[in-house]
Amino acid sequence: MTRPPKAIRERAAAPGAPAFTRPDGRRPDQLRPLRFERHVIPHAEGSTLVHMGRTRVLVTATVEDKVPAWLRGRQQGWVTAEYAMLPRATAQRTPRTSQTGGRAQEIQRLIGRSLRTVTDLTAFGERTVILDCDVLEADGGTRTAAVNGALVALHDAFVTLSNRGQLRHAPLRDAVAAVSVGIVEGVPCLDLCYAEDAGAHVDMNVVMTGDGRFVELQGTAEGAAFDDAELRALLTLARRGIRRIRDAHRRLLGDSGLLPPPAAR
Repeated sequence: MTRPPKAIRERAAAPGAPAFTRPDGRRPDQLRPLRFERHVIPHAEGSTLVHMGRTRVLVTATVEDKVPAWLRGRQQGWVTAEYAMLPRATAQRTPRTSQTGGRAQEIQRLIGRSLRTVTDLTAFGERTVILDCDVLEADGGTRTAAVNGALVALHDAFVTLSNRGQLRHAPLRDAVAAVSVGIVEGVPCLDLCYAEDAGAHVDMNVVMTGDGRFVELQGTAEGAAFDDAELRALLTLARRGIRRIRDAHRRLLGDSGLLPPPAAR
């Protein structure tokens, strides 16, 4: 039988340790309620408003009939992303700025990489799909919510291109999904809200393809390092959560024929 991670053993052994409860009453392995509203911006080729608990991110997909200069003449397209937060997406107003900050740059690169991983860039000619991810309300997990919403918006943009006769072949090779995990009060938890994220001694973002391969792992300890057993516990939680998000994607998008069936593993 696998031993529980060290942090859990120590917490359980602490005299008079109170029962662990999450701010919203969820189990440690439970996702926040997940919902997608599609086609919310009629001018965009694809759009969705993704809800993960109280976190809400609006994602629009815009198709431009051009590619970056370094891709011209190569008969392939490009997928990129931009990320921003509305000033009152957070409890305290975040001032607007004319320049993209370091955090936003990191997040939008993560989103772009994640979607390119599952996209056949030769399928839609020399076109660029820009995924604009705007956080309307932030309660933790904004980057992971953005990835999850971006897949829906990108898919719907490809439906638009298909209807225009502008796809050479199916552009999506697989689904992609993301979730946060962390260790809160010694307990590995799935899909952290802001209060948990702010107090977690380990915080990790995990992006995986629909067939269970990793796209990105971003993990950081704060105040106390974590061991192999704790890392394995977090990755196990992340896999479970991503499977549930993947299943939600397939229920939502499966009828279009553009999202391939899950690969057997």
